[in-house]
Amino acid sequence: MSNDFEYGSGGIVGFAPPQSNPTVEPEMATLMPPDVLTLTTRLRGDTVDARKRFSDYLFNLGDSLEGFGAIKLGALGFACTATTYLLGQDEVRRKFDQLSRLYGYPILSSAEAIELALVELEARRIALFGPYPAWLQEASFSYWSQAGFELSAKGGIDLGSGDTLSIYRLRASKVVDAVLRLDWRSADAIVLTGTGAPTLRAIPDIIRATGKPVLSSNLCLGWAVLKAIGHRAALPVGVGQSMLIDDWPERAVR
Repeated sequence: MSNDFEYGSGGIVGFAPPQSNPTVEPEMATLMPPDVLTLTTRLRGDTVDARKRFSDYLFNLGDSLEGFGAIKLGALGFACTATTYLLGQDEVRRKFDQLSRLYGYPILSSAEAIELALVELEARRIALFGPYPAWLQEASFSYWSQAGFELSAKGGIDLGSGDTLSIYRLRASKVVDAVLRLDWRSADAIVLTGTGAPTLRAIPDIIRATGKPVLSSNLCLGWAVLKAIGHRAALPVGVGQSMLIDDWPERAVR
């Protein structure tokens, strides 16, 4: 895909992270190839009630997409996994399909992107890590079980808050330590869920320690969006131990 702009000869993609999320943009800047123009808008929702906030992100998505103005995207990544956990894939997909018809480009969620990668990997048993408060962690466990995956291990980190905003203070080194405490040995793949958790520095360390494919919300969403625009950087699942996107470890932020 090409365009008439100075930048983005390989395509234009958009991402919509939650309003307080400081992680999606730097991780997508790392993941996206240099010839892809990456733009962002913000999901907006209730600043007090976390559960309502995640619903608001979906129902207010049209307003967020208006932030791109006249720019025609090749695809959009909805960078919030929790919305799908709480509302379900069917409701999320109905809204996406409605907006896709209106704006003329595909919309993919991070939860959907993880599932696409797992299916291509033929991974049915997963070790699931999610640094969420208990109520959202339980929703994530239920979601993946109902989607037909066996949770061979599951866990997270107690961030000391019932809200989800604490995830943004997490460090990659703590993600590595917490994941390696899981009983990951019988899993086909390890899944790090939550777009607010910094995962790109953690993934190579976890792969080296476990020898397992490691997927994360942001990694899978970046891969799925590149696949949607037909970019050559979107690797077949399983290449390079599920690095998914060509050369991204060399571009990783330091």
